[in-house]
Amino acid sequence: MNLEEIKQTARDKMKGYCRVCKNCNGIACAGEVPGMGGIGTGSSFTANIEALANVKLNLRTLHDAKTPDVSTNILGIDLSMPILSAPITGSDYNMGGAIPEAEYIGMVMSGSKYAGTIGMCGDGGNPVFYTSGIEAIKKENGHGIPIIKPRENHRVIEMAKQAEEINAPAVGMDIDGAGLVTMALMGQPVGPKNLQEIKEIISAVDLPFILKGIMTVDEAKLALEAGAAAIVVSNHGGRILDSTPGVAQVLPAIADKLKGKITILADGGVRSGVDVLKYLALGADAVLVGRPVIIGAFGGGAEGVRLVLETMANELKQAMILTGCKDIKSINSSVIY
Repeated sequence: MNLEEIKQTARDKMKGYCRVCKNCNGIACAGEVPGMGGIGTGSSFTANIEALANVKLNLRTLHDAKTPDVSTNILGIDLSMPILSAPITGSDYNMGGAIPEAEYIGMVMSGSKYAGTIGMCGDGGNPVFYTSGIEAIKKENGHGIPIIKPRENHRVIEMAKQAEEINAPAVGMDIDGAGLVTMALMGQPVGPKNLQEIKEIISAVDLPFILKGIMTVDEAKLALEAGAAAIVVSNHGGRILDSTPGVAQVLPAIADKLKGKITILADGGVRSGVDVLKYLALGADAVLVGRPVIIGAFGGGAEGVRLVLETMANELKQAMILTGCKDIKSINSSVIY
């Protein structure tokens, strides 16, 4: 099994939903929500890709970073790489349904663990989405992180307690799901949360809590004030609000104010290990990967997910050799041109 075979198999299985383009930039699938595209014009999806592409690296080879160490620790979890699988649901209406939801998320959780990292499971309009993720994490002895939609507080807390029961190392909420089209289509009550509501949720949960969908400095500060252990700087893959900037554009300002005070994850447009390096140099502690992991699962199951993640880790290692970074902690803004 190689990446090209995985992509071709995924292309066949997701025909009509994802073209598995050579350059996954959101142009061909613009407006396809549900589906794999960005909302509206698709500009928020493409902004993630373009913002990363506009970041240039300083080539350095007069140094001693001969065998970089890409391992890291996030929220007390030892990982072989600073790359996590993002929470994505909706195999049926987003990806074509060739792989049932429970099988898909099982592949993601297992493949992530095989690669030495960890996957996140998501939530959605159909209750099977979250329960499938919980079951997949349970099968991996708690190795996975559930992410919950911004439902009514009592429901979020109930679902977070399920994560506690299966010994997950953390739990979170993708707060930017407040206006998600697919949730609205399924009649699910979701919405924005104020500071007090976030505090209520976090104080009721005995796990490190992640707030996903932060795109401004002021909301990053509110997440810290609310007691969040981590934030994910993310525009939800460009799938909820048209005309947002790319994550790489807003990440430096957030990292400037919050780095070291809260774990910072970045999500959006990661297609290679070089992209991972860019986000780390811009201030992230680790990144989430979405579409490439979907392609890995549909094209090669858990082994396909593992191969996608390990390939990115190897690309990251090579990029670190060529920018003079001996380990993850040594990656900083000096890498950026």
